[in-house]
This record gives sequence, structure tokens and C-alpha cells, in this order.
Amino acid sequence: MTVKLVIENLKHKPMRSLLSMFLIAVPVTLILCLVGLSRGMLADSARRARGSGADIIVRPPGSSLLTLSGAPIPEKMVDFLGRQPHVAQALGMITHPVTSATFVMGIDLNTFNGMSGGFKYLEGGPFQDPNDLIVDEYYARQNKLHAGRYVTDILNHRWRVAGVVEGGKLSHLIVPIRTLQDLAGYTGKISLIYVKADKAGDIPVVMAELKALLPEYNIYTMEEFTSLLTVENVQGGALSTFINVMVGIGVVIGFAVVLLSMYMAVLQRTREIGILKALGASRWFILKVILAEAVIMGLGGTIVGIGLSFAARALILALYPASLTQAITPDWWPIAGAISLVGVLLGALYPGLSAAAQDPIEALAYE
Repeated sequence: MTVKLVIENLKHKPMRSLLSMFLIAVPVTLILCLVGLSRGMLADSARRARGSGADIIVRPPGSSLLTLSGAPIPEKMVDFLGRQPHVAQALGMITHPVTSATFVMGIDLNTFNGMSGGFKYLEGGPFQDPNDLIVDEYYARQNKLHAGRYVTDILNHRWRVAGVVEGGKLSHLIVPIRTLQDLAGYTGKISLIYVKADKAGDIPVVMAELKALLPEYNIYTMEEFTSLLTVENVQGGALSTFINVMVGIGVVIGFAVVLLSMYMAVLQRTREIGILKALGASRWFILKVILAEAVIMGLGGTIVGIGLSFAARALILALYPASLTQAITPDWWPIAGAISLVGVLLGALYPGLSAAAQDPIEALAYE
């Protein structure tokens, strides 16, 4: 009886019901997109670090997990580390921001090829000139670039696109290290060092040696570094706090939408509620009908929100593949659904109590 009554109530005002579900879906989509972007971009950073082929990362003192400021490491340290026991190769590189989401990386291509196996070229090939640039497929797609094209919007310098490579290694933009050092004023300096051990069993030994030699530096194995790239660890947990704030906003939006929707529904059904109470419906029955209707709208809004998160991911991938990476997060679907239900139940509580408390005689006389 209750389910049939709720369904008929929703069908009676289909546009109001659908609009309410859509508005409930908005904070669900917001939460899922925000979590997906956070995880996606961190996972992309981890994948690109692993694509270097290195076993150990040496980062300067005070550097954060995601960003490096300048190039504070003397370049001669690369040769020094490369001569240490059980070290097969050391690769120094420079990172320099281009936009808030993209940075250019300067490397010695021959050393990188020996460490990682090199890039897989989809167009063109390796550097032929100091002013050559290698871009990955995502940056090329976003900016409509092909091998042989010239670009001038990176560091106000004229570059020739030497090659387009498969994504997943180092950065979206790769240039010769000497050129980037000259342009950025980092002569004789680098941002970080990748180290490859002779064999996997030597990694703990090399780690101990490097930490003894460079006690003030941040030194991680590749597994340690990539495992630290989580929402909770970035910027001292600031990203996690931001997500929690957005979750709170989602609850408030769901509460406000359902409060307005259900309050208007109660006003429109004043005579209906009076008839139900005249027929013997209890206060709990009336409240149960209102809350059940809100729960159905909350579940519908959650499903729509999940669908919209897929649409948002597809749109981001089509428009900004190099700037933003969104992951699909199924583990957050029940969390987003629970957040939605909390909001809608809180929003439906006052209208439900108001409807349950109506006097049947006054309700039947309502015009």
C-alpha cells in the first residue's frame, strides 16, 4: 500500500520528481568527479614515475610529493651517484611548470633510453636539434599537434615537435636538458635524480648507501614513492580536507533540494493527507509515505549522479586529456549514495512531520 501510494505520488508530478532527482544528482556527481580527479591525477603521476624504469628517486630537501620548486641539486651529483656500488645508472632531470596542471621535463634522452627502454613513438622520432620537443599522445590530442609542427607557447620559445609518443612516461612534454637549463636559468642544476640498481636484490643496499651519503635528501624506492601518492598524503592531508568539505556541501544541497520539493508536495496534497487521516491513517503512516518518497528520489538521484560522473569523465577525456585525469571510483558509489540519503532524509523530515501533524478537518476544508 505504501509503495503504491509513493509511486503514484511521484507519477502525479513527473516533472517535479525528475527535476528533484536531477538536483540531488548534482552533488553526487560533484563528489564522484572530485574524488575521481584526485585519484586519477595521483595515479597518473605514479604511472609516469614508474615509466622512468628507475628503482629509486632522490628528491631535494623540503620537496613535496607532487611538486618541485626549481632545480636545487648540483648536476655533478648524477655522476657521483652513478659511480656508487650496485648502481647501474643515474638520470638527472629538470621539471619546470608550464601551466598549473602541466610541466615540461628536461632529460638526457640517451640515458633515459638506457634506463627505461625509451619511448614508443607514434609519430616522428627522437630529438634531432636542441630546440626539439617530444609530446605524448594526450598533449598532442588536446593541442592538435603532430610531428614537424612548431609551437611557441611553451616557455616563450620556438620548439619543433620531433615526435609524438605513447603516454605514461615522465611528463606530457619532454625537451633536451641543456636547452631547459639555459631557458630556465638552471645551468649546472637539476630537480631530481632517478637511480637504477644493478638488480632488484640490490635496491635495499643502494637505499642504505644513498641515505647515508645524503641524509638531508628525500630518498624513496619507487614502490614507496608511488604508495605515498594518495589523497590523504598530498599537501599534508589538505586535499582530503577539501574533499570532506565538498561532501558537506553535497549534504546541504541534497537537504535544501528535498526540503523545498517535499514541502511543496505536502502543500499540494493537503486535501489528500486529510482524506488519508479521515480514513484512519496514523501519523507514522503519513510520515512514512513522505520519507519513502524522499528515499526513492535520493536513490534515483544517486543513480543519475553516477551516470553523470561517467559523462563528465568522457567529456574531460575528450577536451582536456593532458590537463585532467579522472578515475572511476566504484568504492565511492555507496558512500555518495549514503551522503545523498542523509541529505534527503533530513530535508524530508520537517515536511513529513508537518504533514503528519495536520488536522484532518482543516485539511479537508483546504482549497
